[in-house]
Amino acid sequence: LNQVVKNWDQIQTRVALAFPDIYDIGLPNLGLAILYDTLNQREDVLAERTYLPWTDMQEAMRQHHLPLYSLETRHAITNFDILGVTLPYESLYTNLLTLLDLAQIPLLTAERTEQHPLVIAGGHATYNPEPMADFVDAFAIGEGEEVIHDIVNVYQAWKSGGSPRADLLQRLTKISGVYVPSLYQAEYNEDDTLKGTYPVNDQTP
Repeated sequence: LNQVVKNWDQIQTRVALAFPDIYDIGLPNLGLAILYDTLNQREDVLAERTYLPWTDMQEAMRQHHLPLYSLETRHAITNFDILGVTLPYESLYTNLLTLLDLAQIPLLTAERTEQHPLVIAGGHATYNPEPMADFVDAFAIGEGEEVIHDIVNVYQAWKSGGSPRADLLQRLTKISGVYVPSLYQAEYNEDDTLKGTYPVNDQTP
């Protein structure tokens, strides 16, 4: 009911919106619903949803080498340009790793190439992004309704130029509210509390 289905072959940018828990829990999430609506209002973007199946379905998918797919058109998540994940609470951290594994996307951002979707995350549990810094390409810190469009626009400009994935990540740092962990180095105090995060090059704000 109320799902949006667009012509896959006629859309410039394809976004998979993921809630890393079962459908019953993820569907009522208002944040994901708002992003779904605002992205699908664009003629050059389609947004589809995906959720984390229950453990018996996970086992069956792995047994049959079936990758995680979208709800609307059942395209594999690896075929999308952007994977946007909402993390409203910390207990979903490990679920995100399971979701990436089922989607057959490398867990570590350092192992991803231009052929993999850009993995972004937002939500209350990303206000401290460091616990998931190795697994998420970019975090949207704060409200996502406007910044998601900035991310899509930067992605489209990068895609048309054919430059390396590292260039995309560097461009994303110019968006206010977007944090790209691989372009910062975290330093810790002797008691393991965070001392600070510092850019790794002069181009990173």
